Amino acid sequence: MKLLLVKPRGFCAGVVRAIDIVDIALTNYGTPLYVRKEIVHNQSVVSNFKAKGVIFIDELDEAPEKSVVVFSAHGVSPEVRKRAQEKQLHIIDATCPLVTKVHSEVHKYKKQGYSILLIGHADHDEVEGTMGEAPEIMQLVETEEDAKSVHVADPSKVVVLTQTTLSVDETKGLIEILQSRFPKLTRPPKGDICYATQNRQDAVKHLATLNIDLLLVVGSKNSSNSARLCEVARSYKIESHLIDNVHEIQNEWLEGKTMIGLSAGASAPEHLVQEVVEFLQTKGATVEEVETIAEDVHFALPKELVSSTKLPQASA
Repeated sequence: MKLLLVKPRGFCAGVVRAIDIVDIALTNYGTPLYVRKEIVHNQSVVSNFKAKGVIFIDELDEAPEKSVVVFSAHGVSPEVRKRAQEKQLHIIDATCPLVTKVHSEVHKYKKQGYSILLIGHADHDEVEGTMGEAPEIMQLVETEEDAKSVHVADPSKVVVLTQTTLSVDETKGLIEILQSRFPKLTRPPKGDICYATQNRQDAVKHLATLNIDLLLVVGSKNSSNSARLCEVARSYKIESHLIDNVHEIQNEWLEGKTMIGLSAGASAPEHLVQEVVEFLQTKGATVEEVETIAEDVHFALPKELVSSTKLPQASA
């Protein structure tokens, strides 16, 4: 049995930044420290912070007035920010800069009088925040049926934006339908697509050309980009399973397999990947690393947290 350990995998720059922000906030402010929603979509990361005293909340009303609250990497709506001001909360914003960029584009196109179509998943925290930036002119497009039936005020002034954690492949079909209906459609800037999402999907496509007969993806069930890695493999008729950790691997998955691929979603810690590697080595697997593209992306921390505080680095 051979194990192909693909790279890039795991933490993206936005996730590293968000985890670092919570670590620094713990150092600077101690507990109780509140985080609205999951800081990133990974159960291991969330459980680790809970053990350190971090309190995860769904709504700001759960946090006492004047307490310290971190906004998750997925971003929030203006309504949430307004509520934070009303409660005099000390906010530390861990929104991924790529998400912030999309929010800025919403306001740019709103000022120019455009109708905005957002391609994404309704139940995703990022979509909730982005839609909240201008709900009166934004409509969500999830399916081909949505793309075929959506109506806008002025067909000549329509822009389509996307949830950052969708790949070019995922948005292509919907954008083509919208383009056919609205010939003057303004397309999203390429930079709106998260580099990490695209790179990890491209890496899985490369694994598919190496004749793997099983793909394991480390990531949580509510991680959109992790689930999509499995879907990419299945589109190549390759068996694939999404696992939170090594304990979820079922022995029958490994029966008769000679070439296994291993990847991880953008919010999955590397130590969980290594535990899978070690487990498969006990099953006789030899390990080969396959790198498809080098990543060297870093995002600056919020100004209010930049200090001499020594930070334990998140594993990238």
